[in-house]
Amino acid sequence: MTAQLIPTLSSNLNLNKLPQHVAVIMDGNGRWAKQRGLPRIEGHRRGANTLKEMLRYCKDLKIKTLTAYAFSTENWGRPTAEVDFLMTLFERLLQKELKEMEAERVCINFIGDLSPLPPSLQQEMHRSMERTKNNRDIYFNVAINYGSRHEMVKACRKIAEKVQQGKISATDIDENMIAQHLYTSSSPDPDLLIRTSGEMRLSNFLLWQLAYTEIYVTDTLWPDFNHEQFEQALESFQQRDRRFGKKVG
Repeated sequence: MTAQLIPTLSSNLNLNKLPQHVAVIMDGNGRWAKQRGLPRIEGHRRGANTLKEMLRYCKDLKIKTLTAYAFSTENWGRPTAEVDFLMTLFERLLQKELKEMEAERVCINFIGDLSPLPPSLQQEMHRSMERTKNNRDIYFNVAINYGSRHEMVKACRKIAEKVQQGKISATDIDENMIAQHLYTSSSPDPDLLIRTSGEMRLSNFLLWQLAYTEIYVTDTLWPDFNHEQFEQALESFQQRDRRFGKKVG
């Protein structure tokens, strides 16, 4: 990603009221390709470019964190050729983009159970996280082999082990402790979730973290999600009355 300012911003966008953490469910790559008579892998390739642009938009707007749902625990059920392509695509993108992410001060972090991934991909992931860990301009979380229910079960097991070992008591367990044992422990909860392709579900993504997140759904397929679409999502966010369950007035 090269440094580049976003095209002319809408006059309706208040730069002082932007979300600090945006999460995205990047849906519609396959449908985008099918509509154009292309193989599904072309949709994923185009979707990867859209994600790069999204990261650039966030950085230019000084949005501090972007979390992208790249591959779920359920995605292993897709055709083998498609899964293999995605693993190769992830690895090639890391090899290609790492220098620019370093230059742009992007801190990349992969969340999920990385152990089943190809060893070469795991190596690139760990190398990328190590090389960018001190960057502070924008935090980029990429969820790969991620499932929120699995994440919460894993957190509960870790906490239960500490209780069994006598390190903590059951009465010590609260929301903050659970949050500290999630993959996202180093990130604030998302302010805004964007889901493309019109699907109205969370698909096992950040179920704990999205408790009070504003949700924006668009019919636009992910490869077509551009800066204008992003601005519309941000404008919608700015029109929300975020009460966090509290009564106002």
